[in-house]
Amino acid sequence: MPEIIEHRIPHPNSHPYILTFGPDGGLWFCDSGAGQICRMDVSTGTFRAFPLPRRDCQPVGIITGHDGHLWFTEYAGHKVGRITVDGEITEFDLPTRSAGPNGIIDGPDGNVWFAETGVGQIAHISPHGIVSEEARGIPPKSRPLALAVRGGEIWFTLAAGSGIARRTADGTISVLATSSVDSQPRALTLHPNGDLWFVLTDANALARVDRRNALTEHPVPTQGASLRGVVAGADGDLWFTENAANKIGRMRPDGTMVDEYDIPTSASGARAIVAASDGRLFFSQHDVGRIGEVRP
Repeated sequence: MPEIIEHRIPHPNSHPYILTFGPDGGLWFCDSGAGQICRMDVSTGTFRAFPLPRRDCQPVGIITGHDGHLWFTEYAGHKVGRITVDGEITEFDLPTRSAGPNGIIDGPDGNVWFAETGVGQIAHISPHGIVSEEARGIPPKSRPLALAVRGGEIWFTLAAGSGIARRTADGTISVLATSSVDSQPRALTLHPNGDLWFVLTDANALARVDRRNALTEHPVPTQGASLRGVVAGADGDLWFTENAANKIGRMRPDGTMVDEYDIPTSASGARAIVAASDGRLFFSQHDVGRIGEVRP
């Protein structure tokens, strides 16, 4: 049975969201509630905070870029930011007002790509801060959310579009639909075997797009679990958060369900989850200001 440990974030109004491992080995995450970017030392469990200029900007997504810096989105601030491992912050305005940038990923072309959920676009920013936006081919009001890269192509979930979109290198976009309407696809991850996995928050399932681009769906046992985050662990299994059920789920890469594990603190608001190379997993407990650690 995995052990789940919780680390309290020692900052007021903390609501952690997306997490990523930085180039320095630290666990970096967006603190949406406190308007800051934080770093957790996974060896000692200590935290350091880097406040953003606008405290109500709601940072959400974060990723490490090719340039060795961390890039993040400000959903309410309508900006993309960059932070060095020393805490130096630079912000970039977006061309479209109320863009609502959300998920973010290091692209295959040297740029950082992100979803503009508020206006139904995707965009990319160069290492020098030049932003380009794209809307052609994206279904209206589909709310692009999370992104992943596979084979030089960019894939992104459509939270209000009940599907996942694929952008080829020439900019062509196509959509694979889920079996149910309003399935709410959200977090997305690439498995080492080449399959893409994403959560269907309202359909209570994980979805998989294999290397032939065939989509299958794999339900979880607990009804109304409200899946939010998913990642492939060092063991090759899919680990995911169940927000409403307050559990961590585990599924084999063939879609076989393994088990679900209770999170110690009730109503913790489990959101994003990432995997460390040593087998541990870390997830954000948005509603209680903590970072959870799973030791398989």
